[in-house]
Amino acid sequence: MDSTAMTLPMSDPTAWATAMNNLGMAPLGIAGQPLLPDFDPALGMMTGIPPITPMMPGLGIVPPPIPPDMPVVKEIIHCKSCTLFPPNPNLPPPATRERPPGCKTVFVGGLPENGTEQIIVEVFEQCGEIIAIRKSKKNFCHIRFAEEYMVDKALYLSGYRIRLGSSTDKKDTGRLHVDFAQARDDLYEWECKQRMLAREERHRRRMEEERLRPPSPPPVVHYSDHECSIVAEKLKDDSKFSEAVQTLLTWIERGEVNRRSANNFYSMIQSANSHIRRLVNEKAAHEKDMEEAKEKFKQALAGILIQFEQIVAVYHSASKQKAWDHFTKAQRKNISVWCKQAEEIRNIHNDELMGIRREEEMEMSDDEIEGTKETEESVKESSCLLHILTSTWHCLYFEFGQFY
Repeated sequence: MDSTAMTLPMSDPTAWATAMNNLGMAPLGIAGQPLLPDFDPALGMMTGIPPITPMMPGLGIVPPPIPPDMPVVKEIIHCKSCTLFPPNPNLPPPATRERPPGCKTVFVGGLPENGTEQIIVEVFEQCGEIIAIRKSKKNFCHIRFAEEYMVDKALYLSGYRIRLGSSTDKKDTGRLHVDFAQARDDLYEWECKQRMLAREERHRRRMEEERLRPPSPPPVVHYSDHECSIVAEKLKDDSKFSEAVQTLLTWIERGEVNRRSANNFYSMIQSANSHIRRLVNEKAAHEKDMEEAKEKFKQALAGILIQFEQIVAVYHSASKQKAWDHFTKAQRKNISVWCKQAEEIRNIHNDELMGIRREEEMEMSDDEIEGTKETEESVKESSCLLHILTSTWHCLYFEFGQFY
């Protein structure tokens, strides 16, 4: 609702101020200025729910829940063509039926017999925008508002006596009874809104599940001569080899190999085999980089150990009697602590360097053992070959030597 100034004349604005003050709301005048400048805003105002301020368009304040033992004091409301007199505060509040879901329609009974639709609009349009009015000939009507919170503002008028102008005729007076009404349009809109909220909730849950689900692998295309040529080119490209070899594997597992396509598959398998040489060279390059990094790390660690030895030597020199006596007690304590810490760190680095050297020695010994084994095997093979040649020569000699 827009906070525009009320266009209806009011003969007694103090009545509005008193009524709003009794409900715990800051009363406003016709132009929207506060009528009570010393009004305390801490009278239990609530925010965060739709406004249901009775009878005051433009207010965004919601009255606090009124205790059941506290009577609500209502004041006289003057309109252009009629006057509304409040009910007796000692009477119990008017009974209402259970509120239907999505209710935007109210039942208004007790209208004057001479009441027209224009008067009904004049009274209830202050509660909010009116969508439709269905008036009966039996002094009651149904009013449908644009929003649900406007119904609560209309219920504020339940129990008021209405008098048209200054007439005292029975046909010009009546007692209003405002209650919730069940309308098919309200129920339909509420169900549509609930279905929309349910769809949004399902969509939100589905998006959350898809976000947490691991990504699915891309589908593999079916085999054809065109796709085969594309995969064959990708197998020769190092950056696309993994994708292409997965496609090749899927085709073979699907049973795409037959007598007609066997040559194409053989060519692709041959390309995959050629990729092994590149992988071996790449592995050798990485091993070389790792060896260079190890050597660089070993040299840097050796340089760090040399500096640690120099620092520890400084501490030991300072601990000798010739220099030690000139330091204070606190200085001696700090030097001892520093020396101990430096020795511990030096020992840790030294053990690490020794471990690296032991690993290198073990690798070298393994290489020597393998070389020794290869030498022994070659010697054994040579001995066996010599024995075979000797035996063959003796056989030939005994068979053919007699002829010479």
